[in-house]
Amino acid sequence: MTDKGASTGGTDLFDRGDEYAEMLAQGLRFTGESREYFKQGRLDLLRAMLPPPFSPAHILDFGCGTGETTLALARAYADARVTGVDTAEGAINFARHAHVESRVDFVADFDHVAAGRFDLCYVNGVFHHILPNDRPRALAWISSRMRANGLLALFENNPWNPGTRLVMSRIPFDLDARTLSPPHARLMLEAAGFRVETPIRHIFFFPAALRSLRRLEPLLLRVPLGGQYLVLGRRT
Repeated sequence: MTDKGASTGGTDLFDRGDEYAEMLAQGLRFTGESREYFKQGRLDLLRAMLPPPFSPAHILDFGCGTGETTLALARAYADARVTGVDTAEGAINFARHAHVESRVDFVADFDHVAAGRFDLCYVNGVFHHILPNDRPRALAWISSRMRANGLLALFENNPWNPGTRLVMSRIPFDLDARTLSPPHARLMLEAAGFRVETPIRHIFFFPAALRSLRRLEPLLLRVPLGGQYLVLGRRT
């Protein structure tokens, strides 16, 4: 259920920005939903989880891929400037042409991203493409770009959900993914110096065929069986 088109792993598939939507759709067909449904679900959960009166001025979309969520973040937070960063230059070039917005930037060179600038970092479906030994370095880079007390919103695909595993098995760029369990993701953030202040939240329990049951999902946020989960960490 990732909305990303790229990762720090530099896989060639992620450079094919114009083909990304179809590759993703190969997996999402099983759910009966579009990528828009999952993107909006994550953004709605994030907004509900951000502590009042938190209002980010600068947002980093780490592993932004083809940029759909980068643009959506700018529209969701009208006072924020949003930077999408990704190592896949093909995806970044696609994003630059597809999403022209004065408050949005897309960057392929990580060295050009200002340090200590961002109030909020959004990451979705990226870390399962980063080799485990490289994950601490990626988190250290994110931390260095964030302001003190900034928030990191880490969304990941939940390997404890059979539907998630089925979806990922049908997506070409997820075939080599190394998923993270929710407890592992929390420990990873804590080891990187982030303070996880709230319980992990879980989303996307029911496919479209069972949409009548979705009214129950607000009651299931702490049940670790959703298709994805959110770990919210504060930079200390």
